[in-house]
Amino acid sequence: MLRHEFLQALESSGAVCRDTGWKPCHLGLTRDDRLVAAVPCYLKSHSYGEFIFDWAWARAYQQSGLEYYPKLLVAVPFTPVTGRRLLTDPQHDTDQLAPVLVSGLRTLAEKLEVSSVHCLFSTSSDNRYFRDFDFVDRTSHQFHWQNDGYQDFHDFLGSLSSKKRKNITRERRRVREAGIRMSWLDQSEVTDQTADFFFACYRNTIAEHGSYLYLNRDFFQSVCTNLPDHVRMLVAEKDGNPVAAAFFLCGQHSLYGRYWGALEWIPDLHFETCYYAPIEYCIANGLSRFEAGAQGEHKLSRGLMPARTLSAHWLSHSGFHDAVERYTREERRDIERYTAVLAEHSPFRRG
Repeated sequence: MLRHEFLQALESSGAVCRDTGWKPCHLGLTRDDRLVAAVPCYLKSHSYGEFIFDWAWARAYQQSGLEYYPKLLVAVPFTPVTGRRLLTDPQHDTDQLAPVLVSGLRTLAEKLEVSSVHCLFSTSSDNRYFRDFDFVDRTSHQFHWQNDGYQDFHDFLGSLSSKKRKNITRERRRVREAGIRMSWLDQSEVTDQTADFFFACYRNTIAEHGSYLYLNRDFFQSVCTNLPDHVRMLVAEKDGNPVAAAFFLCGQHSLYGRYWGALEWIPDLHFETCYYAPIEYCIANGLSRFEAGAQGEHKLSRGLMPARTLSAHWLSHSGFHDAVERYTREERRDIERYTAVLAEHSPFRRG
């Protein structure tokens, strides 16, 4: 979700700033005093909240007596969603503007004396421009659900193998038998009380995983206020009281699962809230894809299949740049083999 309103919410809420290790350092290109191209860019003092992991590269720098931080990062903070990163005015030629942006990133990196530049969850078209400036392609993967023209959730279940179909049916039944009622809300239906409840759930999830609370209540409020057409919230109630909630963003063709939490543990509620109900929502609303976030092999058995993601990387130290290029080449082969193995264990019926 590369939208100005989303980036502004991150900055105005204080989630993204110098003190959190995400100093905004956006790059813009103007013609006749008019912005015609831009790149969302941040000066990073760590590698948290990125979902494309380079901790090993940072350790290698440190072990060699070199400084890996600060680095320049082109990304949507805390958001593992693929999209364009080299933004150009549609009235201008992208083939002319995009190379200027990438060249500008290299110039900015040299001016700031950073170790490297990284563009995360980029498109293949963007990576083509990065390659022209000696950036290294890197391949990763996620698990996405694709709508194959299903009429309803039962139709989707029919496409799965008998074992997977029975397992999903059993998990959904357990949730119903626990007395859970699920409700989808759009922004206009999200009251302050509902938003407070969701944030309590989100905060609880962070605490349970021992993670850092990157986002605050003000961020979610800003997104709800400024991106009303894109916000969806799913609330689970038991005996009329909310017990869990999930926060989604909806694009023209896709639903993006972003955050969830529960204040009471109920068997299989996580699967219902984060996978089955969103898949059902996509089918009912004609959405073609559901992205449930980063990582998670357990998603495969629930109908989400491996999908390739891309990033691009440039390191100022030629020796490390060459080493990273060799590493990503081998990593790409490993991911291809891994994806092939996952495909052999597809939850869908064969033939």
